[in-house]
Amino acid sequence: MRTLKITLAYDGTRFVGWQRQAEGDSIQGLVEDALAQFEGAPVMVHGAGRTDAGVHALGQVASASVSFTHSVDTVVRALNARLPGDIRVLEVADAAAEFHARFSATSKTYRYQLRTGGVGDPFTRAFTWQMPESLDVDAMRTAAGLLVGRHDFAAFQSTGTDTNSTVRTIFRSEIRGPDQAEGSPLLTTGSAPPTTGSAPLMFEVTGDGFLRHMVRAIVGTLVEIGRGWRSVESMTQLLSGGTRAQAGATAPPHGLFLVRVDYD
Repeated sequence: MRTLKITLAYDGTRFVGWQRQAEGDSIQGLVEDALAQFEGAPVMVHGAGRTDAGVHALGQVASASVSFTHSVDTVVRALNARLPGDIRVLEVADAAAEFHARFSATSKTYRYQLRTGGVGDPFTRAFTWQMPESLDVDAMRTAAGLLVGRHDFAAFQSTGTDTNSTVRTIFRSEIRGPDQAEGSPLLTTGSAPPTTGSAPLMFEVTGDGFLRHMVRAIVGTLVEIGRGWRSVESMTQLLSGGTRAQAGATAPPHGLFLVRVDYD
């Protein structure tokens, strides 16, 4: 058997998420079905992050154990020929036998895209959270910086989630413009005319792990800070024993991207 490391990008708009579900198309299910045509048997594919319905990826990583001997370049071409156009395999590489896309990861980077202004951009509406009012970006930047370090993120985890620990380490947390973004700067695509007053913003965060809906809950809280509904200091309070009910609302899924997964 050989272990493959598969890097993918996808538009998650129409999918039920990464994980295979009883109903609906999932990225995992479609990739497994495509690989099974090579293997002649079912293939289990493990993803680095279980992105939810409507969430996108610029650099999702998956691993799979297979026995076929096709070259990695052949596998890339063949998978893309079998997958729908909103899922693309960017790279396939042979990995060590013990490699696991999720458990071998040392960090992940997520991006959340926002746009402010009275008129939205029809070309990026599926990839950004549009809000009509302006935001206090300086306050949001200060609050985002408070996330860096090792903290208890229980206030940003969806209720009813079963996990051993809610403590995570954040290495980087920034509010950035499209010219500073990692990977594909989607907000520059189809940019709205200046007359709309539409301003693009990106929240980018890198950490050793993330709880379910953690990034979207953080974004919802940052937006409430930007709207003046809560203080910058409330972020520190949430990281010191806050509850989910005390944090902001969960931001919609369509603005979220898994940008990159890093390994040793």
